[in-house]
Amino acid sequence: MRDETLSAELLAWYDRHARDLPWRVGPAARAGGAQPDPYRVWLSEVMLQQTTVAAVKDYFHRFTTRWPDVGALAAAEDADVMGEWAGLGYYARARNLLKCARAVASEHGGRFPDSHAALLSLPGIGPYTAAAIAAIAFDRPETVVDGNVERVMSRLYAVETPLPTAKPELTAHAARLTPVERPGDHAQAVMDLGATICTPRNPACGICPWQAPCRARTAGIAAELPRKLPKKPKPIRFGIAYLGRRSDGAWLLERRPASGLLGGMLGWPGTDWAETVPAPAPPVEADWHPLGAEVRHTFTHFHLRLALCVAELGPDCTPGRGQFLPPDAFRPSDLPTVMRKAFDLARTAFATA
Repeated sequence: MRDETLSAELLAWYDRHARDLPWRVGPAARAGGAQPDPYRVWLSEVMLQQTTVAAVKDYFHRFTTRWPDVGALAAAEDADVMGEWAGLGYYARARNLLKCARAVASEHGGRFPDSHAALLSLPGIGPYTAAAIAAIAFDRPETVVDGNVERVMSRLYAVETPLPTAKPELTAHAARLTPVERPGDHAQAVMDLGATICTPRNPACGICPWQAPCRARTAGIAAELPRKLPKKPKPIRFGIAYLGRRSDGAWLLERRPASGLLGGMLGWPGTDWAETVPAPAPPVEADWHPLGAEVRHTFTHFHLRLALCVAELGPDCTPGRGQFLPPDAFRPSDLPTVMRKAFDLARTAFATA
């Protein structure tokens, strides 16, 4: 079947079955002249990296309510943005979000550039995000390839080469299918197909608009694709976190360095995270008690086992690191997930937490 026919069939399916997403201008509205907001497209694409649509929706609503355009986000306080991002993970994205917003505001007059090359020049925007914004927001015929698209292409063309080795081949297939007309809708259609029908497990081949030309379905291997190279086991790292509360209810917290893991986020003072259990390094002299429990958390490249120590701190306590945050300014929701887990475990050790 010709590439043009495949694309046309998919767009016809998308016109009937497109997902209703808060950052999307649907096909009917698009046909009626409505234009996507590049700010909302960009924000959603950054949030959706390594994250699900279900997890992102509430964050997207809060961000766009608080900062409705790129100029408002560019003027935001770093700590406010990092606090709103807390729990979404991959915190370098939040730091780059601010850098990009400020670059758009200061260097582009508050308007996102509309070409792939110009978008690539912005902080935190890589080839995928640039292609997605160019296609979805500006209808440029760019090839947009995420995990959903890779899965659809691997099955449609029965590509048995495992990922990530197969990425160039799958991208080439996707590029041949990208139409000149409605490339933004096409990009979203392939992603919707992967998210709702051509799913990782139990694909619904019987209602797929591409069931007839799908080579993997014909060969009976659709559910086996895409193949993936075996993953190396993740190492385990160990650390200690110190949760101290002053007699007036203030918590001892520190903001992590801007660069590195959890950069710019609030957290509990503690040791480095190492391959062996580190020596104790409390932030202030106090009667620290091991909680007898640990936080277990998985990052992209390693598993973390974080032992917890707790202490009630005196009113004249002067910590060597970190600062006290009064109870009316402390929101556990501002903590990244691993630090929130620590708080949830440790709060029972404090009589009036």
